[in-house]
Amino acid sequence: MTQPTWELSGFGDEIDADPAVQVAVLQALGASAIEVRSAWGVNVVDLDDDQLAGLHRVFEERGQTVSAIASPIGKVVVDRPVEHEVERLGRAIAAAHALGTTNIRIFSFYFDGRTADEVRDVVMVRMRALADLAEREGVTLLHENEKDIYGDVPERVLDIVESVGSSSLRLAWDNANYVQCGVRPFTDGWEQLAPYVDYLQVKDALAADASVVPAGEGDGELLETLTALRDAGYSGYASLEPHLTDVNSLGGFSGPAAFGRAGRAFRSLTDQIGVTLR
Repeated sequence: MTQPTWELSGFGDEIDADPAVQVAVLQALGASAIEVRSAWGVNVVDLDDDQLAGLHRVFEERGQTVSAIASPIGKVVVDRPVEHEVERLGRAIAAAHALGTTNIRIFSFYFDGRTADEVRDVVMVRMRALADLAEREGVTLLHENEKDIYGDVPERVLDIVESVGSSSLRLAWDNANYVQCGVRPFTDGWEQLAPYVDYLQVKDALAADASVVPAGEGDGELLETLTALRDAGYSGYASLEPHLTDVNSLGGFSGPAAFGRAGRAFRSLTDQIGVTLR
């Protein structure tokens, strides 16, 4: 039986602002891909054409492929006009085309001071508009479950993907984010959401205080999740997003040393279940 192989990737800007340093650390961990959230301190949706071309050269010269654009789309209050995020998605799509990927990570909107039920229909209108653009442009939107957005817990994530019903809207699975919402990721969510999961974000968290820890050191049921992915024949990306030294509303930071610790922790789990990372 052939040993399953997954593509190891990671959020480069969790390592350093310089893309060359990002790639060097990722390659030292055996990662063949990179997930792009920012470069030179500039968010990916704000990079101009020249910057995107320069970033592409950095990756091409070093043989690093791009697993996804880690966009901030949908990480805004839902009251903004539909056109606001559709326009920003257009810029994320331009970055995806320039960097050679079809995957774009998105979110499903904050709704401060209201209930999820109150904003559900407004969220769905926006998610449908984003999916429409993705369909036209030939890209796949990967919704990431995140604390305080509409799609934070499994039931509402399922509501989004089934209600929108687009082949261009799939799921990026994040165990740590579920833990931070009081969810047991594998126990409470995996069975219903597994058919829609196309991408894995790798981090873990402790249920007691919601702090982020390396894979396998928290309550995120990582080993169970990885085993289920293996058994389902998964052959996609596993993207390191450690958040080990700083977490903020737009993401997090780890630095080279902590990022390396996170990468080694994840590889120890995949080694246990016979999955090769490349």
